[in-house]
Amino acid sequence: MTRRSLQQELKQSKPFDTPADEAVVALMRTAALVRRAIARRVEPYGISLAQYNVLRILRGAGDTGLPTLAVRDRLIEEAPGITRVMDKLEEAGHVARRRAPGDRRVVHCVITEQGLRLLTAMDTLVKETARLISAGLPAERDQQALIALLSDVRAGLDETR
Repeated sequence: MTRRSLQQELKQSKPFDTPADEAVVALMRTAALVRRAIARRVEPYGISLAQYNVLRILRGAGDTGLPTLAVRDRLIEEAPGITRVMDKLEEAGHVARRRAPGDRRVVHCVITEQGLRLLTAMDTLVKETARLISAGLPAERDQQALIALLSDVRAGLDETR
C-alpha cells in the first residue's frame, strides 16, 4: 500500500489553497472510494447500497420494525425516494409492510426472514471489506482517532444544515 498525496492522486498541477480545502476534498474522495468498494460487494447479491443500508437499519430495529420516515432519517446517505427503495425490497421479499395497530395511517417496515438470511450471507464479506478499507489504519487507537475526527467534522456540519 503506497501513500500518495491527494494532489498526485487527482493529477492536480496546483497545490490546494488551504489545508481546509484539501481536507474537504480528501474527505469527499475517500467517501466516494469507500462507497464504491462497498457497493461492489453488495451488488452481486442483487441489491443497491441504499437497499443494503435499509436492510441493516431494519435488522437493528427488530421485530417491531420502523415507519418508513424513521428509516429515511437513519440512512447514511439521503435516498431519493425511500418509498421506491422499500417497494423494491418488498417485491424481492426482503421487507414486509404492516399497518401500526394503534394508528392505521402509520406503516411499519419489517425485515423478513429472507432479508435476514440475505444480510447474514453478506455479513462476512462486508466485514472483510471494512477490514481491507481500514488496512491503512491497523492500530485500533488510530481507528478511534479517525472516528473522533470524523465526529468533529459532522458536528461542524450541523451548523450548515
